[in-house]
Amino acid sequence: MKIELKKFGTTLISRQAGREAFAAFKPSLEILNKNETIEIDFIDVITFSPSWGDEFLRPLQEKYDGKITFLNTQNPSVKVTLELLEEINKK
Repeated sequence: MKIELKKFGTTLISRQAGREAFAAFKPSLEILNKNETIEIDFIDVITFSPSWGDEFLRPLQEKYDGKITFLNTQNPSVKVTLELLEEINKK
């Protein structure tokens, strides 16, 4: 399954917005095959904050740990936020 985060906007900030985005997307996960991987695509995302990322990515990583890959992470905002979340969550 590929999740294009640009569907939620190009400026992904605030804990509340991340929580709402995950709640909106969560029903889509019900069709996920247990062996299927999740690709999270950051194409066209301009700003990606740790608070938004924590609310959207943490629940995915808790349930699908080891089955998530990130695409198009060259943007400095995305890169730094992913590194920070990795350090904080030890994943």
